[in-house]
Amino acid sequence: MTSDTTQSSNQSGAGPLDGVLVLDFTCVLAGPHCSRLLTDLGANVIKVEPPEGDMTRRLLPRIHSISNYFAQQNCGKLNISLDLKKPEALALLLKLAAQADVILENFRPGVMERMGLGPEKLCKDNPRLIFASISGYGQDGLWKNRRAYAPLVHAEMGMIEEAARFRGIEPEADPLAHADVYAGLYGVSGVLAALYQRSITGRGQRVDTSMAEALLMANEYTAIELAGPLDFELRPISMLSPIFTMGSGRKIQVGGDPIIGGNFRSYCKAMQRPELREDPRFADHSLRSENRDELLAEIGSWVASFHDEEKLEDVLSAAALVMGSVRSLEEVAATDWAKERGAIVEVDDRHGGTMKVPNTPWRFSDANSGVTGVPAYRGEHNAQVFSEILDLDSEEI
Repeated sequence: MTSDTTQSSNQSGAGPLDGVLVLDFTCVLAGPHCSRLLTDLGANVIKVEPPEGDMTRRLLPRIHSISNYFAQQNCGKLNISLDLKKPEALALLLKLAAQADVILENFRPGVMERMGLGPEKLCKDNPRLIFASISGYGQDGLWKNRRAYAPLVHAEMGMIEEAARFRGIEPEADPLAHADVYAGLYGVSGVLAALYQRSITGRGQRVDTSMAEALLMANEYTAIELAGPLDFELRPISMLSPIFTMGSGRKIQVGGDPIIGGNFRSYCKAMQRPELREDPRFADHSLRSENRDELLAEIGSWVASFHDEEKLEDVLSAAALVMGSVRSLEEVAATDWAKERGAIVEVDDRHGGTMKVPNTPWRFSDANSGVTGVPAYRGEHNAQVFSEILDLDSEEI
């Protein structure tokens, strides 16, 4: 343990992807998130940056020139920096691609081809190569050349409209880049599937993942929304799980809409208020729905009598109700759960200190996974990569 709130990122032993070489041309979030997960699974990921670097290196806050945002997505990767306008740089990358298992890129379609690193050329030279692309709208189709950023994909794929309609508000942007992260996750699963198929056929292939389709798939209400007009108001389960304030000031959320019969009976049991079941305001579903605010006020008043979260959770659990505390990320990192699971780890900030990043969510019984290494400086591993992988001598480098 490196502190009382986090677990060290130092690990030893092979990961599930030990021996897999990934040449990573990605930048910003969707691609780097994908390659960070491949790194955590044990792949040898070499991030390729232009001389100006990944734009997220410049994002604030920074600790000793290392951006926290950049560190979260890029810990553990080797880093080379090359000017692709120079033929010598292209020649080096072609040699690396010939030995790689996976090429990962998240440019718009056609960019890799213009750099002389298109999939047709690289896959011809290396038939076992898996060429994985993450883009806004896919490698083909009418929208393939459109610029795509997560907030705009949220708007295009119905997420903004849906959320606004559910909440009864005007459309507004979401603060988190869901489309990027989901695309990165689906990109990982595509790469893993292609690696498995290659283990059987001996052949590589292209993997095409789009942010737009990832967001459609990640939306659990897509099929319902496409079913046509509904004869009822669609309200997501998460929105029907009320939030209350305890006497201590802590806000908690209880899973389950209290107007639903079974949930209502559970609330009455937890509160030891059986008489509420006979209250004319709450006698059936429609009356409880009509008097929802009054029912929530009754429950809220009871919750306010508690100051101990564990005691409240025990009482709710005994009545088959599930509770969660509304926490900040800082509070989450300080929980015993986060410490025991190693959910948050400390990595070297390259100046004698550490910075905190989330760990990989996987735990394997016969392999290691998780954050290893440090967030690399731009071009930090040029000499190491070119000498160890391409066998160039110091004079050539």
